[in-house]
Amino acid sequence: MKVLVTGANGLLGQHLVKLLIEKKYEVAGMSRGACRLPFKNIDKFKYFDVELIDEEGIQRVIDSKKPTVIVHAGAMTQVDECEKDHNACDLANIKGTVNLIKAAESIAEHLIYVSTDFVFDGLRGNYAEEDQPGPVNYYGHTKLRAEDLVRQTSMDWAIVRTCLVYGNTFEGTRSNIITWVKENLEQNKKIKVVTDQIRTPTYVEDLAKGILLVIEKKAKGVYHISGNEILTPYQMAIKTADFFNLDKNLIEEVNASTFSQIAKRPQRTGFDISKANTELGYKPMSFSEGLERMFS
Repeated sequence: MKVLVTGANGLLGQHLVKLLIEKKYEVAGMSRGACRLPFKNIDKFKYFDVELIDEEGIQRVIDSKKPTVIVHAGAMTQVDECEKDHNACDLANIKGTVNLIKAAESIAEHLIYVSTDFVFDGLRGNYAEEDQPGPVNYYGHTKLRAEDLVRQTSMDWAIVRTCLVYGNTFEGTRSNIITWVKENLEQNKKIKVVTDQIRTPTYVEDLAKGILLVIEKKAKGVYHISGNEILTPYQMAIKTADFFNLDKNLIEEVNASTFSQIAKRPQRTGFDISKANTELGYKPMSFSEGLERMFS
Protein backbone atom coordinates (compact mmCIF):
# COMPACT_ATOMS: atom_id res chain seq x y z
CA MET A 1 0.00 0.00 0.00
CA LYS A 2 1.18 3.52 -0.82
CA VAL A 3 0.79 6.27 1.76
CA LEU A 4 1.31 10.02 1.30
CA VAL A 5 2.02 12.09 4.42
CA THR A 6 1.70 15.88 4.25
CA GLY A 7 3.64 17.89 6.81
CA ALA A 8 6.33 15.21 6.70
CA ASN A 9 9.00 17.53 8.13
CA GLY A 10 6.97 18.19 11.28
CA LEU A 11 7.10 16.38 14.59
CA LEU A 12 4.20 14.03 13.82
CA GLY A 13 5.19 13.70 10.17
CA GLN A 14 8.68 12.48 11.01
CA HIS A 15 7.51 9.84 13.48
CA LEU A 16 4.64 8.68 11.26
CA VAL A 17 6.91 8.29 8.22
CA LYS A 18 9.38 6.27 10.32
CA LEU A 19 6.62 3.98 11.60
CA LEU A 20 5.13 3.45 8.14
CA ILE A 21 8.53 2.58 6.68
CA GLU A 22 9.11 0.10 9.51
CA LYS A 23 5.73 -1.48 8.67
CA LYS A 24 6.88 -1.90 5.04
CA TYR A 25 4.58 0.67 3.47
CA GLU A 26 5.71 2.60 0.42
CA VAL A 27 5.75 6.17 1.71
CA ALA A 28 5.84 9.60 0.09
CA GLY A 29 6.42 12.63 2.28
CA MET A 30 5.40 16.15 1.27
CA SER A 31 6.40 19.31 3.13
CA ARG A 32 7.87 22.76 2.72
CA GLY A 33 11.63 23.07 2.37
CA ALA A 34 14.46 20.55 2.32
CA CYS A 35 13.85 17.08 3.73
CA ARG A 36 14.57 16.90 7.47
CA LEU A 37 13.98 13.16 7.74
CA PRO A 38 16.86 10.65 7.99
CA PHE A 39 15.37 8.40 5.29
CA LYS A 40 16.73 10.03 2.14
CA ASN A 41 18.39 6.87 0.79
CA ILE A 42 15.61 4.38 1.51
CA ASP A 43 13.93 2.80 -1.51
CA LYS A 44 10.48 2.84 0.06
CA PHE A 45 10.52 6.59 0.75
CA LYS A 46 10.34 9.60 -1.55
CA TYR A 47 10.27 13.23 -0.37
CA PHE A 48 8.70 16.18 -2.20
CA ASP A 49 9.37 19.84 -1.40
CA VAL A 50 5.84 21.09 -2.12
CA GLU A 51 3.73 23.58 -0.15
CA LEU A 52 0.03 23.08 0.47
CA ILE A 53 -0.78 26.27 -1.45
CA ASP A 54 0.94 24.85 -4.58
CA GLU A 55 -2.06 23.32 -6.36
CA GLU A 56 -0.09 22.13 -9.39
CA GLY A 57 2.72 20.74 -7.24
CA ILE A 58 0.28 18.70 -5.14
CA GLN A 59 -1.34 17.36 -8.29
CA ARG A 60 2.06 16.28 -9.65
CA VAL A 61 2.93 14.44 -6.42
CA ILE A 62 -0.37 12.55 -6.30
CA ASP A 63 -0.34 11.75 -10.02
CA SER A 64 3.20 10.37 -9.77
CA LYS A 65 2.88 8.38 -6.53
CA LYS A 66 -0.82 7.39 -6.74
CA PRO A 67 -1.25 6.91 -2.98
CA THR A 68 -3.97 4.65 -1.63
CA VAL A 69 -4.01 6.53 1.68
CA ILE A 70 -3.28 10.18 2.42
CA VAL A 71 -2.54 11.42 5.94
CA HIS A 72 -3.01 15.18 5.91
CA ALA A 73 -0.88 16.37 8.82
CA GLY A 74 0.42 19.56 7.21
CA ALA A 75 -0.93 22.85 8.56
CA MET A 76 -0.11 26.27 9.92
CA THR A 77 -0.22 25.51 13.65
CA GLN A 78 1.30 28.58 15.32
CA VAL A 79 -1.84 29.82 17.08
CA ASP A 80 -0.77 33.44 17.55
CA GLU A 81 0.58 33.69 14.00
CA CYS A 82 -2.77 32.42 12.70
CA GLU A 83 -4.54 35.12 14.72
CA LYS A 84 -2.22 37.81 13.30
CA ASP A 85 -2.37 36.66 9.67
CA HIS A 86 -5.77 35.26 8.75
CA ASN A 87 -4.90 35.13 5.07
CA ALA A 88 -1.81 32.94 5.55
CA CYS A 89 -3.76 30.69 7.92
CA ASP A 90 -6.62 30.37 5.41
CA LEU A 91 -4.23 29.49 2.60
CA ALA A 92 -2.40 26.78 4.54
CA ASN A 93 -5.26 25.22 6.49
CA ILE A 94 -8.31 25.70 4.26
CA LYS A 95 -7.07 26.27 0.70
CA GLY A 96 -4.34 23.66 1.22
CA THR A 97 -6.97 21.10 2.21
CA VAL A 98 -9.08 22.05 -0.83
CA ASN A 99 -6.05 21.59 -3.09
CA LEU A 100 -5.27 18.19 -1.61
CA ILE A 101 -8.83 16.87 -1.85
CA LYS A 102 -9.21 18.11 -5.41
CA ALA A 103 -6.01 16.36 -6.50
CA ALA A 104 -6.68 13.15 -4.59
CA GLU A 105 -10.38 12.37 -5.03
CA SER A 106 -10.00 10.40 -8.26
CA ILE A 107 -6.93 8.46 -7.04
CA ALA A 108 -6.78 7.90 -3.26
CA GLU A 109 -9.20 5.70 -1.32
CA HIS A 110 -8.76 6.93 2.25
CA LEU A 111 -8.07 10.45 3.54
CA ILE A 112 -7.03 10.87 7.18
CA TYR A 113 -7.10 14.45 8.43
CA VAL A 114 -5.18 15.43 11.57
CA SER A 115 -7.14 17.99 13.60
CA THR A 116 -6.98 19.49 17.08
CA ASP A 117 -8.63 20.00 20.45
CA PHE A 118 -8.72 23.70 19.56
CA VAL A 119 -11.91 23.12 17.55
CA PHE A 120 -13.67 23.16 20.98
CA ASP A 121 -14.50 26.15 23.17
CA GLY A 122 -12.84 24.77 26.31
CA LEU A 123 -15.80 25.37 28.60
CA ARG A 124 -16.21 21.74 29.64
CA GLY A 125 -13.23 19.54 28.75
CA ASN A 126 -12.93 15.76 28.31
CA TYR A 127 -14.55 16.04 24.89
CA ALA A 128 -15.99 13.06 23.03
CA GLU A 129 -16.19 12.83 19.24
CA GLU A 130 -19.86 13.78 19.06
CA ASP A 131 -19.51 16.93 21.20
CA GLN A 132 -20.31 20.22 19.48
CA PRO A 133 -17.23 22.19 18.32
CA GLY A 134 -16.95 25.92 18.92
CA PRO A 135 -13.44 27.32 18.37
CA VAL A 136 -12.34 30.42 20.26
CA ASN A 137 -9.41 31.37 17.99
CA TYR A 138 -8.74 31.61 14.26
CA TYR A 139 -6.50 28.55 14.14
CA GLY A 140 -9.30 26.41 15.58
CA HIS A 141 -11.76 28.02 13.16
CA THR A 142 -9.67 27.03 10.11
CA LYS A 143 -9.14 23.49 11.38
CA LEU A 144 -12.90 23.08 11.83
CA ARG A 145 -13.52 24.48 8.34
CA ALA A 146 -11.06 21.93 6.97
CA GLU A 147 -12.82 19.14 8.90
CA ASP A 148 -16.05 20.14 7.14
CA LEU A 149 -14.31 19.93 3.76
CA VAL A 150 -13.00 16.46 4.57
CA ARG A 151 -16.50 15.28 5.52
CA GLN A 152 -17.75 16.26 2.06
CA THR A 153 -15.18 14.29 0.06
CA SER A 154 -16.12 11.21 -1.96
CA MET A 155 -13.12 9.36 -0.50
CA ASP A 156 -13.46 7.35 2.69
CA TRP A 157 -12.34 9.73 5.41
CA ALA A 158 -11.28 9.83 9.02
CA ILE A 159 -10.66 12.86 11.23
CA VAL A 160 -8.09 12.32 13.98
CA ARG A 161 -8.21 15.03 16.63
CA THR A 162 -5.30 15.22 19.02
CA CYS A 163 -4.14 17.36 21.94
CA LEU A 164 -0.85 18.98 23.04
CA VAL A 165 1.60 16.72 21.18
CA TYR A 166 5.10 16.45 22.65
CA GLY A 167 8.26 14.59 21.66
CA ASN A 168 11.55 15.00 19.79
CA THR A 169 12.18 15.52 16.09
CA PHE A 170 14.90 13.42 14.43
CA GLU A 171 16.77 16.38 12.97
CA GLY A 172 16.70 19.96 14.16
CA THR A 173 14.90 21.05 17.31
CA ARG A 174 11.29 21.67 18.28
CA SER A 175 10.61 23.43 21.54
CA ASN A 176 7.76 22.16 23.68
CA ILE A 177 6.72 22.50 27.29
CA ILE A 178 8.94 19.61 28.43
CA THR A 179 12.14 20.86 26.80
CA TRP A 180 11.34 24.45 27.90
CA VAL A 181 10.89 23.41 31.54
CA LYS A 182 13.97 21.18 31.51
CA GLU A 183 16.27 23.78 29.94
CA ASN A 184 15.16 26.61 32.24
CA LEU A 185 15.37 24.59 35.45
CA GLU A 186 18.79 23.25 34.48
CA GLN A 187 19.92 26.89 34.33
CA ASN A 188 18.25 27.58 37.71
CA LYS A 189 15.84 30.03 36.10
CA LYS A 190 12.43 30.70 37.64
CA ILE A 191 9.50 29.98 35.35
CA LYS A 192 5.78 30.72 35.41
CA VAL A 193 3.43 27.94 34.30
CA VAL A 194 -0.35 28.10 34.04
CA THR A 195 -2.55 25.93 36.21
CA ASP A 196 -5.97 26.95 34.88
CA GLN A 197 -5.74 25.17 31.51
CA ILE A 198 -6.46 21.44 31.19
CA ARG A 199 -5.24 19.09 28.46
CA THR A 200 -4.58 15.40 27.76
CA PRO A 201 -0.96 15.62 26.50
CA THR A 202 -0.10 13.21 23.69
CA TYR A 203 3.28 11.57 23.12
CA VAL A 204 4.05 11.78 19.40
CA GLU A 205 4.77 8.06 19.00
CA ASP A 206 1.33 7.26 20.42
CA LEU A 207 -0.31 9.60 17.90
CA ALA A 208 1.62 7.98 15.04
CA LYS A 209 0.54 4.52 16.25
CA GLY A 210 -3.06 5.69 16.51
CA ILE A 211 -2.99 6.90 12.90
CA LEU A 212 -1.43 3.58 11.82
CA LEU A 213 -4.38 1.79 13.46
CA VAL A 214 -6.79 3.99 11.47
CA ILE A 215 -4.95 3.03 8.27
CA GLU A 216 -4.78 -0.68 9.05
CA LYS A 217 -8.43 -0.92 10.10
CA LYS A 218 -9.59 1.37 7.26
CA ALA A 219 -11.47 3.24 9.96
CA LYS A 220 -13.92 5.98 9.03
CA GLY A 221 -15.36 8.85 11.05
CA VAL A 222 -13.97 10.97 13.87
CA TYR A 223 -11.49 9.67 16.46
CA HIS A 224 -9.99 11.40 19.47
CA ILE A 225 -6.42 10.19 19.87
CA SER A 226 -4.42 11.62 22.77
CA GLY A 227 -2.90 10.68 26.09
CA ASN A 228 -5.17 9.38 28.83
CA GLU A 229 -4.08 11.65 31.69
CA ILE A 230 -5.82 14.97 32.35
CA LEU A 231 -3.08 17.44 33.31
CA THR A 232 -2.52 21.17 33.59
CA PRO A 233 0.69 22.64 32.14
CA TYR A 234 1.77 23.28 35.75
CA GLN A 235 1.32 19.57 36.60
CA MET A 236 3.31 18.66 33.49
CA ALA A 237 6.10 20.98 34.58
CA ILE A 238 6.18 19.47 38.10
CA LYS A 239 6.31 15.95 36.66
CA THR A 240 9.13 17.01 34.33
CA ALA A 241 11.10 18.52 37.24
CA ASP A 242 10.61 15.35 39.29
CA PHE A 243 11.71 13.15 36.40
CA PHE A 244 15.01 15.03 36.02
CA ASN A 245 15.47 15.69 39.76
CA LEU A 246 15.36 19.44 39.15
CA ASP A 247 14.27 22.13 41.59
CA LYS A 248 10.49 22.41 41.24
CA ASN A 249 10.49 25.33 43.69
CA LEU A 250 11.59 27.40 40.68
CA ILE A 251 8.17 26.76 39.10
CA GLU A 252 5.59 29.43 39.92
CA GLU A 253 1.92 28.52 39.63
CA VAL A 254 0.00 31.22 37.68
CA ASN A 255 -3.18 31.58 35.64
CA ALA A 256 -3.44 32.30 31.92
CA SER A 257 -4.21 35.99 32.49
CA THR A 258 -0.56 36.40 33.55
CA PHE A 259 0.51 36.13 29.93
CA SER A 260 -0.31 38.41 27.04
CA GLN A 261 -1.16 36.21 24.05
CA ILE A 262 -2.68 37.37 20.79
CA ALA A 263 -4.98 34.37 20.41
CA LYS A 264 -7.34 33.13 23.09
CA ARG A 265 -6.76 29.53 24.20
CA PRO A 266 -9.59 27.17 25.20
CA GLN A 267 -9.35 26.72 28.95
CA ARG A 268 -10.41 23.09 29.39
CA THR A 269 -9.95 20.59 26.57
CA GLY A 270 -8.59 17.05 26.76
CA PHE A 271 -10.28 14.04 25.23
CA ASP A 272 -12.39 11.06 26.08
CA ILE A 273 -10.51 8.40 24.07
CA SER A 274 -12.82 5.47 24.80
CA LYS A 275 -13.94 5.23 21.15
CA ALA A 276 -10.33 4.87 19.97
CA ASN A 277 -9.70 2.35 22.77
CA THR A 278 -12.69 0.22 21.78
CA GLU A 279 -12.75 0.48 17.99
CA LEU A 280 -9.04 0.78 17.22
CA GLY A 281 -7.37 -0.91 20.19
CA TYR A 282 -5.51 2.33 20.90
CA LYS A 283 -3.67 2.38 24.23
CA PRO A 284 -1.39 5.35 24.93
CA MET A 285 1.50 5.39 27.36
CA SER A 286 1.45 7.48 30.53
CA PHE A 287 2.97 10.96 30.63
CA SER A 288 5.87 9.60 32.73
CA GLU A 289 6.47 6.86 30.16
CA GLY A 290 6.45 9.49 27.42
CA LEU A 291 9.12 11.47 29.27
CA GLU A 292 11.25 8.36 29.56
CA ARG A 293 10.86 7.64 25.83
CA MET A 294 11.83 11.20 24.96
CA PHE A 295 15.09 11.09 26.88
CA SER A 296 16.09 7.44 26.76
